[in-house]
Amino acid sequence: MKNKTTSSLIAAALLMATSAVGPGFLTQTTVFTESLGASFGFVILTSILIDIGVQLNIWRVIAASKRRAQDIANMVLPGLGIFLSVLIIFGGLAFNIGNIAGAGLGLEALFGIDIKTGSIISSLIAVTVFANRQAGKAMDLFTQVLGFMMILAIFYIATVSHPPLGEAALRTVAPLKIDFMAIITLVGGTVGGYITFAGGHRLIDAGISGAENLPKVNKSAVMGISVVAFIRIFLFLGSLGIISQGLPINNNNPTGSVFELAAGSFGFKLFGLVIFAAAVTSIIGSAYTSVSFIKSFSPKISKNENWLIIIFIMISMFTFIAIGKPVNLLIIAGAINGIILPISLSVILVASYNSNIVGAYKQPFWLTFIGISIVIIMSFMSIKILSDLF
Repeated sequence: MKNKTTSSLIAAALLMATSAVGPGFLTQTTVFTESLGASFGFVILTSILIDIGVQLNIWRVIAASKRRAQDIANMVLPGLGIFLSVLIIFGGLAFNIGNIAGAGLGLEALFGIDIKTGSIISSLIAVTVFANRQAGKAMDLFTQVLGFMMILAIFYIATVSHPPLGEAALRTVAPLKIDFMAIITLVGGTVGGYITFAGGHRLIDAGISGAENLPKVNKSAVMGISVVAFIRIFLFLGSLGIISQGLPINNNNPTGSVFELAAGSFGFKLFGLVIFAAAVTSIIGSAYTSVSFIKSFSPKISKNENWLIIIFIMISMFTFIAIGKPVNLLIIAGAINGIILPISLSVILVASYNSNIVGAYKQPFWLTFIGISIVIIMSFMSIKILSDLF
């Protein structure tokens, strides 16, 4: 039983992490490293601190209430859960279109396959996971294996690109410039929209909930963010190493050019493997979590969950084929999810003080303070980004 619980905690953490570490994550990291240089380290540090505050607030309330986020929202205000579900599914769809685009880029780099053809193949691979009778176990194993491959590959690129570690460390605490768009995009791409709920809902499905399990939930939440932070930092260092040498980055495929400049043709193939693994695991995480936001509304939906996940993936695929423009999609998707975050976190913070929802659980004041601060900061940055766009 203990081994099963540990496995579920790891699976929830990695589902959250691999959902976050998609092609948008890779592209954003390279694009912002190119524009901010070593000062991007400050953006990463800020986003990690925000990420931890968001994860702990949301996962703890989900666990204490033994309910999914949409059901919690409906108890806060009737109909709010439906509204939240619409937001999450919209953001998840935007993110998933970018994921499918990234998977196509990955197979193009690996095998020279056309991006749209590669996106179809990748979507079908994701579909087979949910066509499996034991979809939960298949999803957990698939994300763990591909996640481990990504970590090894990115660590290798960070090593061979010889980044200026001293400059990176200095500018992480003393940046030369701060970019709000970069912060909101990173936070949105890491814990925005559906992503922050991925692990929490997975723990509910695994039967790990209740106040007695909160220490385990804390551990799983922090583990997920730690994996994301590790990958983000080493990808940043790999990109910074190339940029600091004055080598040109291909704006049509920024992360791919970093890998190629760092390790030649082998590096480019490695990029193909990394972005394919990141994309397919994110397709799985996005589809699973988005559908989890409507599964409690009807027994029929819950019974046909896997089929709805497959339909969600196919809609994402056909939308990408119709739209194209993968790099633009990957940046926009993170920003959309970042704008959704203050709304969803506000709902959870209100719920955390409703005894009808969380029972005898008492939310620590310091965690509430952090949550409220994040809502204010992310709302301010969201308003600024929207005003700049329109």
